[in-house]
Amino acid sequence: MNEHNVRDVIGRYRPKLNKTTLTGNKEGAVMSSAVMFITYKLAQDVSAEDFLLASEEVNSGFMNKQKGYVSWKVLVDGDMWADLITWETKEDAENAMAAGGANADNQKFFALLDPESVIMQIFTVAKSH
Repeated sequence: MNEHNVRDVIGRYRPKLNKTTLTGNKEGAVMSSAVMFITYKLAQDVSAEDFLLASEEVNSGFMNKQKGYVSWKVLVDGDMWADLITWETKEDAENAMAAGGANADNQKFFALLDPESVIMQIFTVAKSH
């Protein structure tokens, strides 16, 4: 899939502008103190469209329900993908990560990734500008 095709697919999944998009979550603007950053490649023969659909299912079925969840951005550059997930606290991020393995939507999502390429780290926000 070339870069133009990936952008077309991503455009179809870009959320409509609404209060949730503008403020970062349903309740209003929340200051996050932790960021989960994950880089990976998709597994062989996984389309960007299938992957983005699976990310929506994980977001609505699991992520949105986790304590301290603020937002999740799915990023792409060529065949390299990244998730930028913001949390109210590092503990919230760690708890969601621990709970995520048992969730069926998450298991389907993880199966779409090349497991050898996955690198994950949770950062604490030192300063926001």
